[in-house]
Amino acid sequence: MSLSVADAVLWAAGPSPSPTPSETGTPRVPSLEDAQESATNAAGWVEQNWSTWLAIGLRVLLILVIAAVLRVAVRRAITKLIDRMSRTGQTVDGAGLGGLLVNVERRRQRSQAIGSVLRSVASFLIMGTAALMILSAFNINLAPLLASAGVAGVAIGFGARNLVTDFLSGVFMILEDQYGVGDSIDAGVASGEVIEVGLRVTKLRGEGGEIWYVRNGEVKRIGNLSQGWATANVDVTVHAGEDLDRVKATLDEVAEKMGAEEPWNELLWGPIEVLGLDSVLLDSMVVRISAKTMPGKSLTVERELRWRVKRAFDAAGIRIVGGATAPVEETSADPTASMAPPSVYANASSPQSAAASPLVPPTSTTK
Repeated sequence: MSLSVADAVLWAAGPSPSPTPSETGTPRVPSLEDAQESATNAAGWVEQNWSTWLAIGLRVLLILVIAAVLRVAVRRAITKLIDRMSRTGQTVDGAGLGGLLVNVERRRQRSQAIGSVLRSVASFLIMGTAALMILSAFNINLAPLLASAGVAGVAIGFGARNLVTDFLSGVFMILEDQYGVGDSIDAGVASGEVIEVGLRVTKLRGEGGEIWYVRNGEVKRIGNLSQGWATANVDVTVHAGEDLDRVKATLDEVAEKMGAEEPWNELLWGPIEVLGLDSVLLDSMVVRISAKTMPGKSLTVERELRWRVKRAFDAAGIRIVGGATAPVEETSADPTASMAPPSVYANASSPQSAAASPLVPPTSTTK
């Protein structure tokens, strides 16, 4: 009996399989064999991948240990370097001008600020590099992360550009030692004595006792009145009729006496010099005196010089003029000054009076 092709295929396939319990709608309860099979598969997966996970864990642990050790070593090296620079600066400056210019508080704050910036930068670079290496160890694609970080950095830079400007300006001000605690500066927007130097804000004490908070990014120029030396200039205006040799001798005597007395001999960094005539007017002369002083002490020296010059001139009988021009000396009043001069027309016989007289018509001679 011959079979068709369809019957042959059905016969080869055998009897149709019976439906599984899941197909009938009844939930299948896992058996012990299923649990054993799952545990065997998990154990096999762990056995196959444990070496990979162990290698990744050891790599991450090694990265963290190296980063922590490197961070501690770099921070300690920066601290020692800053301390050594501070001690070296104190040794060098102690015998010269620097010992008077830089006080302990200023150097301490400057060292702390520089050390803090360097340590923060070092920690950020080391820990940031370690984090990227750990992510790379887990086969995470860092390209999208770096691109997102770049976009976020640009957005933060635009949004907080004033803060970034203040921070960078403060860093360079501290590194270049443009000013420090105790200096008297003119920052353009405010002036006074520096009481605190920060990376973002500088605090100034004004002449009236007020405190100015100046953002470092707003400072376009700085005039430091406490570095180097200062100059005390005093202009003395005397009468034009005074003897210049006597004036100069009196001023030289005042300068020599003041330079030898305390505490002015410590405030003066050079002899007081009479520079000569600064200007000559019709009724007055201006003589200039100059002296090199400690920074910030020029006004004190100028006030003392004016005091001594005035007393010396009074004792010598030298006349001091209060302004650029001397007042005009008053003369005795002339009683006839307000009277008008006599007129030529008052004299009837004068030619002017005759010319101004009216014409008389001629008399007739005919009868």
